[in-house]
Amino acid sequence: MPVPDADTTPADDDDLAVRLPRQRRSREAWARILDAGVGIIEDGGYDAFTIAAVCQRADVAPRALYERVNSKDGLFLAVYEHKMDQVTHDQDALFDHSHWTQSSPAELIRGAVRAMVELFAPHARFLRSVILISGVHPEVYRRGSMYARALGERFTAVVMRAAANIDHADPETAVRMSFNTAFSALVLRVSYGPGFAAPAVDDDTFITHLTDMIGSYLLHSADEPT
Repeated sequence: MPVPDADTTPADDDDLAVRLPRQRRSREAWARILDAGVGIIEDGGYDAFTIAAVCQRADVAPRALYERVNSKDGLFLAVYEHKMDQVTHDQDALFDHSHWTQSSPAELIRGAVRAMVELFAPHARFLRSVILISGVHPEVYRRGSMYARALGERFTAVVMRAAANIDHADPETAVRMSFNTAFSALVLRVSYGPGFAAPAVDDDTFITHLTDMIGSYLLHSADEPT
């Protein structure tokens, strides 16, 4: 396993602290800094993320940045949380309980899988970069695991509405294993591209095959309409 270098070694709390602005002008500058950081990560990944690049893109002096954070890593994690707040907002909308009130078991599975794909799609460039860096960045790994587990809880809550139809002694464990399968497939697809391990397919085909596989594993009848 790669050994973290100086840029990815876990920092202490002071290095990661964020001092949030209070004045409107300072808040606007901080928002530009965070948005600039997201854009840099999307365009070039962690290697492109430097203090100078963020300042240039946000059109701020380094002093404005160091008023808020103490280190590059503190800035990177502030940018990470800024973007993940957006991802979480989209996740809440996609997994809103009102979507599932009249759904059949097969529709619940398809809907939950599609919601995961539609969650990743608009944020794919950012997620690709942070997934790849998480292997050598312990704090991104830790936070990423928390976000992944939260997504797993949403997926499980939806599919467990079909618990009476799940053909396993422990339906919840079976649903969680299904989430692990779907999540792993989606992470591979986003991180390395749809054609990395098999011929590339579009999102609808990907959803169909993943839904069929999970449905066959979970449900009493493989013949239930999807």
